[in-house]
Amino acid sequence: MHGGGQTRHAWQGTALALARAGWRAVALDLPGHGESAWSPQGDYHVDKLAADVARLCGGLGSPLAIVGASLGGMIGMALVGRADAPAVAALALVDVGPWLESAGVDRIVGFMRAHPDGFASLEDAAQHIAAYRGRPVQAHPRGLGKNLRLNAAGRWVWHWDPRLMNDENHSHRNDPDYLARSLARYRGQVALVRGGRSDVISAAGAARFCAEFPRARFYELAQAGHMVAGDANDVFTASLIDFLDTAMPAARAGATAASATPKESTA
Repeated sequence: MHGGGQTRHAWQGTALALARAGWRAVALDLPGHGESAWSPQGDYHVDKLAADVARLCGGLGSPLAIVGASLGGMIGMALVGRADAPAVAALALVDVGPWLESAGVDRIVGFMRAHPDGFASLEDAAQHIAAYRGRPVQAHPRGLGKNLRLNAAGRWVWHWDPRLMNDENHSHRNDPDYLARSLARYRGQVALVRGGRSDVISAAGAARFCAEFPRARFYELAQAGHMVAGDANDVFTASLIDFLDTAMPAARAGATAASATPKESTA
């Protein structure tokens, strides 16, 4: 599951690599993102999102492994502690856990709330993204057309519901006790993958996670920031395959990469 403000296309490289390694990979647009429906009430509380994903997982068969980055990982933590949780054998959290650094979270919020009227061009959007990531501007930003859409005014706007980032939805997601309690109820295999340059989950935060959940496997990718898959996709994918091979070795089947777009998001 992708992070807030992204779409299923963020996982394209990883999904294809997993399929080549013998795993069936399904990438979805989270509710309010990409081609998935927007909530009529603007309700994007993490437990509501977890309920939506639980229904989708019910049609995927078992055993399941869930891989969640940032918001996707928060949903994963909320999901596995639910009474109606699907049979999740393994959970990989990508640069996210219950305990996050407020400065890093605030920087994400600032990035996502900026430019509410959109951008004049994909090149302008690429500059905004590069400034956040601290990396050079993408030379050929046409791929950003999967994360933005052209509105009636001719502006490129993010391909997600802006209500995702209102104060109520944001504060409800930022509840470490709730996420920690939910994860503590989970009895499957867990991994934490941290970007070594991340300002969202610190080295101390990762150490606390490993102390609180001693069964967890820990991977740190020195060259990555918070956007782990985007910063170091090959190393990230290798770490993920290592975890899956260890956590559920009998689950490898045919090689399939698929995508899903939940069209309905209802309570």
